[in-house]
Amino acid sequence: MTTKLSLIAALGLAIASCTSPAEKTVSTSTDDAARIAQLEKENAQKDSMINESLAFFSEIQSNLSSIELKKDEIRIKSTDSEFTTDDKAWILEQIKQINFLRQENSKKVKALSDQLKKSGLKIKELDAMVQGLLQSIQEKEEQISILEGDLVSLDKAYARLFDAYQEKAVLVDELTEEINTVYYSYGTEEELVKNKVIDRKNGFIGIGKSIKLMDNFNQKYFAKIDLTEEKEIFIEGADLKFITDHPSSSYSLSPSGKNTKIKISNPREFWKVSRYLVIVVD
Repeated sequence: MTTKLSLIAALGLAIASCTSPAEKTVSTSTDDAARIAQLEKENAQKDSMINESLAFFSEIQSNLSSIELKKDEIRIKSTDSEFTTDDKAWILEQIKQINFLRQENSKKVKALSDQLKKSGLKIKELDAMVQGLLQSIQEKEEQISILEGDLVSLDKAYARLFDAYQEKAVLVDELTEEINTVYYSYGTEEELVKNKVIDRKNGFIGIGKSIKLMDNFNQKYFAKIDLTEEKEIFIEGADLKFITDHPSSSYSLSPSGKNTKIKISNPREFWKVSRYLVIVVD
């Protein structure tokens, strides 16, 4: 061991002696400047994305508040014992406005999701806010569905207006599916490198070797699953190495001969850092 360490130290000194102090200073300064520039660029992108996302959130929340107000007004008006023809016309107009706001919300949430996906930025706070928005929209839809049932007994025109909205509601379903979609890939190190899934960098004489998910990785080499439905992932291999980050508290490994089953106990926690799972097997 002492001989090996001495050899490595000697090689390190030999390499260092071939580089002048001035060259090392220039190289270090250039690397630092490049890293700083990259960080500033990434921060600027994140700031821009956060500001644009907050504007979307504000507009959607405002629409949800308006829907809540109109829903309550309709319920009060429809239960009035002195219900008139003018009241009916007013309710029909309010339903039209509610449907317009619902359509706008669907468009805005879809646009927000596309924007986040296109940016390539992984900002878990924004993902959490999108999940919260989807939940709020779903709760509002359930409330409106109850109101719709109450109004059917008054006039079928109300039901027809609500039915016209269902086609637009598909946008929310598509967005929910997209957000719940995650991906996984596994294989030997050589296999994943060959198929452009991971990037391998060797350290000095084998020391400091690193493996990470490749930039612009090959998405075709991943299997697609729904995180709300798939709670177990079967891996052909017993010795697993996680390349992507997933909290250890959110899953457990269940060996089965030469294979392994990943049991995900907390899907949202497991996938919150990375929506792509990459595993190297030996």
